Amino acid sequence: MGWRVAEETSKTETPVIIKKYANRRLYNTQTSSYVTLDHLCEMVKAGTEFQVLDARTGEDITRSVLTQIIFEEETKGHNLLPIRFLRQLIRLYGDSMQAFVPGYLDLSMESFTKNQEAMRSRIAEAFGGGSQALENLTKQNLAMFERAMQMFTPFAPRAQRPEDGEVRANGSGTSEDISELKSEIEAMRRQLAELSQQRK
Repeated sequence: MGWRVAEETSKTETPVIIKKYANRRLYNTQTSSYVTLDHLCEMVKAGTEFQVLDARTGEDITRSVLTQIIFEEETKGHNLLPIRFLRQLIRLYGDSMQAFVPGYLDLSMESFTKNQEAMRSRIAEAFGGGSQALENLTKQNLAMFERAMQMFTPFAPRAQRPEDGEVRANGSGTSEDISELKSEIEAMRRQLAELSQQRK
């Protein structure tokens, strides 16, 4: 696949400059041609770094354009972001923990990207394709990711949060959540190890 990590590292570090004009047209200065969001999406998958600049002000608007690409993919029916995750993410805007979220999400996605090919290969070997097994593992990953996100939001439903009295009594509400999350991750590692052993 063109978007594998190994291919990303082989790309030049100098990003391609994309200029966005007032008429919303995007211009690739490297190829001297106009491009669309679909073109930029393919560039991302191919591991090509680019930077989008406002043609009039020179402002870096890469973040908003990447967000627009995600929006376009979601509207096409390529649903990747769970609704519960989106709600939790929105709650964090303007919250005191907002500054910590980008780094956390960046590290989480980087870890997932590094391990996805290994997970895909092991499951395929154990189940001869194992699409259902991969889907189940993905669901587990998303569930754990959402649980981790809940630790950042102070507005999670009360039923999902420790009672105030319990926190005051033992002071371990957050620690217990983290421990439980670590246990789930360890359980997944054991499952992968067992799948690998079954194939030998």
